Amino acid sequence: MSATGKKRILSGMRPTGKLHLGHLVGALSNWKRLQETHACFFMIADWHALMSEYKNAAALREYITDNVIDWISCGIDPEKSVIFVQSQIPEHLELCMVFSCLTPLGWLERCPTYKEQLRELATREINTYAFLGYPVLQAADILLYRADVVPVGEDQLPHVELTREIAQRFQHVFGKEIFPQPQAELTKTSRLLGLDGRKMSKSYNNAIGLSDAPDLIKQKVMQMITDPQRIRRTDPGRPEICNVHSYYQAFAAPEIAAEIAQACRQAAIGCTDCKRRMGELLCSYLAPVQQRRAELLHNREKLDAILADGRARAQRVAAETMRDVRALAGI
Repeated sequence: MSATGKKRILSGMRPTGKLHLGHLVGALSNWKRLQETHACFFMIADWHALMSEYKNAAALREYITDNVIDWISCGIDPEKSVIFVQSQIPEHLELCMVFSCLTPLGWLERCPTYKEQLRELATREINTYAFLGYPVLQAADILLYRADVVPVGEDQLPHVELTREIAQRFQHVFGKEIFPQPQAELTKTSRLLGLDGRKMSKSYNNAIGLSDAPDLIKQKVMQMITDPQRIRRTDPGRPEICNVHSYYQAFAAPEIAAEIAQACRQAAIGCTDCKRRMGELLCSYLAPVQQRRAELLHNREKLDAILADGRARAQRVAAETMRDVRALAGI
């Protein structure tokens, strides 16, 4: 619990590439809402990124800056939320080391997402000590700020449960309760699929980036897969299974989405016209985001000041937690 009486939240993203529409309608829109009701700590999780991207480490610094610019451009307010870079707070690794001494190996090996990630990232050499232990670092991230709430998707629930188990084990071994029991807050999974109908992902090259130029956005939208059974212009469409229509539901006013759906069912609009209209709509939707982005790109002093302030605010909380941890652990 923060000094203001608000429940504290810790959440973050790995800077492994440029952000896309899936990030906007998923995590970022949720963060924007949460910062109005909670004390929020939003972290660029670069240590976590390095675990899978260590062979492409040179790009991380660029992505860190780029991602922070997108966060702020999408409405994450540095006056309301603490925005910081994980690796700039050394207490993350220090607390992770303490927790590593206490966490049984079996707890990590049973983590369901570990084997899933090994399969999904089979092209990367991530069968490493660090990757096996990344839930311990994740627990350190959460507990370092004594977070009460962790916004996660359903697939991350085991990690929050493991965080609670690590906190309980620490407090059992050292005989004093200094950590809260963080609770997961389930976030809605983005309904947006990529241009090809698969999960939107940088690795699939099927995403519309928040920083894409208008002409590129329109070009990408025209490549989108629509209702596969609508072969001729006169065939009635099925918007409920059309990927393009899910974009209307996410980015258009409800009455416009309903109008497009009805016109599709009645074959009053063709897929080409539907996609052309969506391209224009997306460009308009992203225009204020991209304008704020351009302003920050040309004002790096402001961006540096935001990150310096976030680092100082995060450091104060982290240092306080580690004073208590060191006192109990005898280090």
